[in-house]
Amino acid sequence: MEKALENLLQKLKKHNPSADLDPVIKAFEFSKAKHEGQFRVSGEPFFSHPVAVANILADMALDVSSIAAALLHDVVEDTDVTEAEIAAEFGETVELLVSGVTKLGKIPYTSNEDQQIENLRKMFLAMANDVRVIVIKLADRLHNLRTLKSMPEPKQREKARETLEVFAPLAHRLGMSKIKMELEDLSLKYIDPIGYYEIVDKISQKQGEREKNIADMISLLNSRLETLGIEAHVEGRAKHFYSIYRKMFIQNKTIDEIYDLFAVRVIVNTDADCYAVLGMVHELFKPIPGRFKDYIAMPKPNMYQSLHSSVIGPNGVPFEIQIRTWAMHNTAENGIAAHWKYKEGKVGKSDLDSKLEWIKQLLEIQKDLTNAEDFMQTLKIDMFSDEVFVFTPKGDVVSLPAGATPIDFAYAIHSAIGNKMQGAKVNGKIVTLDYKLKNGDIVEINTSNAVHGPNLDWLKIAKTSQARNKINQWLKKENRSENILKGKEQFERELKKALIPVSYMNDTDLFGKILSKYGFAQTEDMFATLGYGGSNATKFLTKFKELCKQDMASKNEISDISPEQFLLKTTSKANQSGVVVDGIDNCLIRISHCCSPVPGDKIIGYVTRGRGVAVHRADCINITNAHFSPEEQMRFINVHWANEVESSFQAMLCITAPDRNSLLADIISVISDLKIPIKSLNARTAKNNLAIVELSIEVKNIENLETAINKLKNIKGVLAVARRRQ
Repeated sequence: MEKALENLLQKLKKHNPSADLDPVIKAFEFSKAKHEGQFRVSGEPFFSHPVAVANILADMALDVSSIAAALLHDVVEDTDVTEAEIAAEFGETVELLVSGVTKLGKIPYTSNEDQQIENLRKMFLAMANDVRVIVIKLADRLHNLRTLKSMPEPKQREKARETLEVFAPLAHRLGMSKIKMELEDLSLKYIDPIGYYEIVDKISQKQGEREKNIADMISLLNSRLETLGIEAHVEGRAKHFYSIYRKMFIQNKTIDEIYDLFAVRVIVNTDADCYAVLGMVHELFKPIPGRFKDYIAMPKPNMYQSLHSSVIGPNGVPFEIQIRTWAMHNTAENGIAAHWKYKEGKVGKSDLDSKLEWIKQLLEIQKDLTNAEDFMQTLKIDMFSDEVFVFTPKGDVVSLPAGATPIDFAYAIHSAIGNKMQGAKVNGKIVTLDYKLKNGDIVEINTSNAVHGPNLDWLKIAKTSQARNKINQWLKKENRSENILKGKEQFERELKKALIPVSYMNDTDLFGKILSKYGFAQTEDMFATLGYGGSNATKFLTKFKELCKQDMASKNEISDISPEQFLLKTTSKANQSGVVVDGIDNCLIRISHCCSPVPGDKIIGYVTRGRGVAVHRADCINITNAHFSPEEQMRFINVHWANEVESSFQAMLCITAPDRNSLLADIISVISDLKIPIKSLNARTAKNNLAIVELSIEVKNIENLETAINKLKNIKGVLAVARRRQ
């Protein structure tokens, strides 16, 4: 342990010679004593884990407080030490870091949706307060993955999946590519070991060839750089396994079709040298069209800067060339951690606040999102998606997620621009609002004070949560009264469709049980949200209907057999069809031929235009697969079978069996024995020598029909007897 401490201190001295190392020594000894007697699943002393985490951070040149917090990050959770003791022994800064990491360590990513929302919010709140919390957590996760082999297989897969879904994208968003790539490669090994080792095998098979190609490329570049008098460091690398995996198994490419399988990185001293080296590279090697990216002029949101170009290298092998300065390289490797400054033991943020502004924006946008699914979708768009870089007419660069539209661009400039937007031009040409912006587009937004504002359709077009949030805010504010009315009408329609009395809309106790759960202060807020199309209101409605059904069942107002009968407490009479329409006498009723319902089937009525009420089976494809407008949905009406039905009903059956002699005779004989009239019969031979027999019979009720079906199934060779649904 003395050697472990000495190695750690040497790393700290290398990056920060003037740092006071006493807090690290004290934290080392304190944590070692508290974890005495504790062991990891692998059998190693538990204290080896915090030491490893501290070393990962020391390699990234983090400050003394971060290293001390890393050494202490498990003592509150796994020993009897309190946060107050940490504050007393090591100061408030270290205590806040330890506390933040401890809370993140308790996040159950497989928890229920309410816990998931709160835990993810805690993570981003911790990041907004001090980004070192998440950097320590990423180092903690990295070492856990490095030692994951000793865990049971289900736990391995759970941790690996968790890492790919949250922690690796988070490392990418913070620009920590070195950690991100290792997290992805280690996760892949446990999620898809076959795919992982297949790639390892393919790469190792060409190791000698790869090393020769990289060596030839480095030699050529060094020779030319020396001639030009440019001081540079040139190194080669292979693409990391997870990146190869995504291209091979997701984009369905072979390993020979991956252009950037091999990469050479040139690190120079100045920006001017970067562009000089780029010119030299394109003079030496033929560039691959469409494979050049300038991330120096247009940095990625995670601060990444570099020039990328794919070229055909020596021996016709495709290569990716990356050109950057040493400062850019430090940022590319360590991301946000590279921007921490050291002065008198305190971390000064300089321009770091602007680098982390996206976290605060994310928290602001998502504070109204109470649904876990919406929260995660917004998170993926804002933090994990690829980006496009577009320009304002003045030449300013705006970064947006891939797939963003002019609406997203307008709201990224200012909410007032978005609210007054009446059209857009891209590269001087008028485009539709759903146009997907491309890298390098010059976007101009046309505004007008006469524009009434955004509409509901814009929510379907907007990609960014910022734009969607601003549109929602405007719709809530400007159309509240109209939305409340629309929401009430929609709520009532949905209750009627679910056979729930509309009187439940006045049940304040039932509403009160779930309003806060979905983020509403009062009923009108929910109606307004439903009126403008908010998804949390739709989920509220679903939950409300469940509670109503439970309440009805508890009062014995719903029969276990036929829930439709509960609402039909009228003196309505059945006509000759044997169907009763809720509350209406002497109504024209017709049985729909598309599904041919019979007494005993669950049915639903549809008020046609001029032809009375059409009665369908509840599972009729024409009903279940159709997309009805709100006006059309209002045409559905409750119907049920009369207690005594004297009429007969036609039902269509489809019989499938191997074609043979006397098959039709057997079918007709069975139906005749049951004294069931046959109205029509159609038979044909299909592929594989199968016979398809369509039989229309006249039955009294569902029991009569099921008897016929069961008898037909017993005929020799019959494979299936199905009732036609359409």
